[in-house]
Amino acid sequence: MLKRLLIGLIVIAAAGLGVFWWLTVPATVAAASLPARQPDLANGRTMFNAGGCSSCHAVPDQPDRSKLGGGLAIPSPFGTFYAPNISPDPNDGIGRWSEADFVTAVLKGTSPLGAHYYPAFPYASYQRAKVEDVRDLFAYLKTLAPVSGQVRDHDLPFPFNIRRTVGMWKLLFLDGKPFLPDASHSASWNRGAYLVNGPGHCAECHSPRNFLGGIVEAQRFAGGPNPEGEGFVPNITQKELGDWSGKDIDYFLETGEMPDGDSAGGAMARVIRNTSQLPPADRGAIAEYLKSLPPAEGPPRPKKKSE
Repeated sequence: MLKRLLIGLIVIAAAGLGVFWWLTVPATVAAASLPARQPDLANGRTMFNAGGCSSCHAVPDQPDRSKLGGGLAIPSPFGTFYAPNISPDPNDGIGRWSEADFVTAVLKGTSPLGAHYYPAFPYASYQRAKVEDVRDLFAYLKTLAPVSGQVRDHDLPFPFNIRRTVGMWKLLFLDGKPFLPDASHSASWNRGAYLVNGPGHCAECHSPRNFLGGIVEAQRFAGGPNPEGEGFVPNITQKELGDWSGKDIDYFLETGEMPDGDSAGGAMARVIRNTSQLPPADRGAIAEYLKSLPPAEGPPRPKKKSE
């Protein structure tokens, strides 16, 4: 009887493992789905700035935004991630990647070796990007200088260091749907909505997260604890930006200066270095979209020790 029970448990465990393995197969983009085309390098540069690539991937503590050797530490409740080298270096960066490898990484969160990337790489937002924009970004990255040097491994405790489990996270928070324009709004509003929700991945920092690390959709853009561990990321809905005009937001994205005379600091200062390089029409589009976000109540801020 005990032997049969043991065999039964083994069979159930094996079946469960098989189902888990099947459900967590990393998705890819086939090279055949990417017909030959002439890349638009100017658009690739715009996507580079809209996507904030240099904010995470530029070598820390140096001023050149094009040196994408990685190494930035990204603290989180699940451990510390280290931004990889995405320069064209053939040994330490993405110099040997195919276009399909890059599109797969950005839209599906899957590495060229067929492993899941951790969602510290914000592909949950990047999945909304247009394939053509991602292809142009790849072409632009290849024009930048190679940077040698490998980045250290992530520092993650068990069980978060098991990449295969990210496949279950993707089942919950990755739907693979591209951005769809809203015909009831202007072309400029739709451009802003695309940049904010797709390449710009603004919600990744400006939204609270649940215990699995997924964005709380009911409080999207409503601010929350800094995912890097210190401070509180502001609410960017009309709950807190109601007194800002579209021109105020546009000017902030260009200069980092707020209407009250304060200026952006911390991670947002790095973001401004990117948005300041966007075409003025794109900054205006982002401002138009953000002004349309209805007020949303974010999570309560923690009380200061003196309170």
